[in-house]
Amino acid sequence: MSQENNPEADEMRAEYDISGGERGKYYDQYQAGTNVVLLEPAVAAVFQDSETVNRALRMLRCGPQ
Repeated sequence: MSQENNPEADEMRAEYDISGGERGKYYDQYQAGTNVVLLEPAVAAVFQDSETVNRALRMLRCGPQ
């Protein structure tokens, strides 16, 4: 049976306890957004972390800093 035709689908299961949740906890981070870039394995193997990638890209764009 699909969830659209199942009135019980609107009910939260007992094992889902969100009583300790904090509303808006990640709101600011979500609003800031993110860009995900996938590197080919050969390129990714050259860089240890995202800061190294960012530094290399800045050098290409802005020159050495």
